[in-house]
Amino acid sequence: MSRDNLPHVPLLINGEFVQSKSTEWREVVNPATQERLARVPMATADEVAAAIASAQAAFKTWRKTPIGQRARIFLKLQQLIRDNIKSLAATLTAEQGKTLADAEGDVFRGLEVVEHAANIGSLQMGERAHNVAGGVDTYTLLQPLGVCAGITPFNFPAMIPLWMFPMAIATGNTFVLKPSEQDPLVTMRLVELALEAGVPPGVLNVVHGGEHVVNALCDHPDVKAISFVGSTRVGTHVYERASLAGKRVQCMMGAKNHAIVLPDAHKEQTLNALAGAAFGAAGQRCMAVSVAVLVGEARKWVPDLVARAKKLSVGAGDSASTDVGPLISCAARERVEALIARGVEDGAQLELDGRIPSLPGALKEGNFVGPTIFSGVRPGMSVYEQEIFGPVLCIVEAETMDEAIAITNANPNGNGTAIFTQSGAAARKFEEEIEVGQVGINVPIPVPVPLFSFTGSRGSKLGDLGPYGKQVVLFYTQTKTVTARWFEDDVSTGVNTTIALK
Repeated sequence: MSRDNLPHVPLLINGEFVQSKSTEWREVVNPATQERLARVPMATADEVAAAIASAQAAFKTWRKTPIGQRARIFLKLQQLIRDNIKSLAATLTAEQGKTLADAEGDVFRGLEVVEHAANIGSLQMGERAHNVAGGVDTYTLLQPLGVCAGITPFNFPAMIPLWMFPMAIATGNTFVLKPSEQDPLVTMRLVELALEAGVPPGVLNVVHGGEHVVNALCDHPDVKAISFVGSTRVGTHVYERASLAGKRVQCMMGAKNHAIVLPDAHKEQTLNALAGAAFGAAGQRCMAVSVAVLVGEARKWVPDLVARAKKLSVGAGDSASTDVGPLISCAARERVEALIARGVEDGAQLELDGRIPSLPGALKEGNFVGPTIFSGVRPGMSVYEQEIFGPVLCIVEAETMDEAIAITNANPNGNGTAIFTQSGAAARKFEEEIEVGQVGINVPIPVPVPLFSFTGSRGSKLGDLGPYGKQVVLFYTQTKTVTARWFEDDVSTGVNTTIALK
């Protein structure tokens, strides 16, 4: 504990929670009230090196652990998460701000990946071809890489760590996790549960910090792969630096997700979907709908959408009546407010202004921005070009579906997109012609379940394999191909100087 009784968030090194010797600490703050919750260290270079060394040492034995034994750890972890989901959500809401219901969803979507990790016995199977030549068999082994690292963002402090370390560890790797320094408390609680479930010392380690810790993970020769979720600026840096160091890297980054609304769409369901996807989690989702492209007669729906947004309640996430919680920090709020002001300057029509909402008591100090809607938005405007990461929806108009598809395809990002229509023919045309990795049909946030993989594309992703599902098994393993021939003792084949197997 510190002198002002704020708890110090520990590091996890070799199975032990240890207090950092760092001289640099940051505060974890409740974004709804500015209440200080804890202090988090910016780990020293020696502490990062110790975490990596612990993971490297543990890999020697963990890689040989039977696959069923690994799977049973994650069977137990998923049950522990289920048993603690309410308290995990409460911790998440206190430090991140999202509503309790959304916080439970955050935990649950990560839980689904833990459940998938428990099926590693089926996922990590190789292939075999018998008698590819005379007496020759060929088969593949999916073997772990070694020490892997994960760098996670503030907006999903439960789900995204659970995207990373369960699949990496289940495939036989060891892991060093760097959570967001803005809200590490729920992540640390999940790590505690992982140890309780049976993850051995050194197999999972945690360090906290900023750029110097990220760079250390990118540079260290014992780290073989890095998974990152966060901003485009940092993700590009991580990808370039870690790739130059010879590592495998996957980076899920920023977005500007478009939802196309055709005039035949079911109006009430579509308006509800747009409002939920644009303003839920205060817009702090890389899969949030931040642009609605209204086609033809659907352009008349703007007043209805504004009316729907006005009904949403802004407040602290721990209130059952809250629909939209605070932004993560004062700096985030100031940035969103500045972009709203810039949108007005650029000539967009401010249909609903969520700046400086009226809130009681301690919430007056919170980082709140209410639902905000711009119409008349065009490419080139700041509110269109930049990822706002706040509860701001930009409305773009199009005459035809073809024009709407062209607008969406011209945007450099490719995380997710959606179409709202009751026409199967239009939906099929959309899924064929749209150049975005994840497509929703009457589904505003098309994040796939872990049986599949997160397939963001273009400017939203660097690296060719997704962060969970079958693709991530390939990311966290080396495919080794074995070609074998066994001879009977009395058989002689003679010398063969050709490349062919006969």
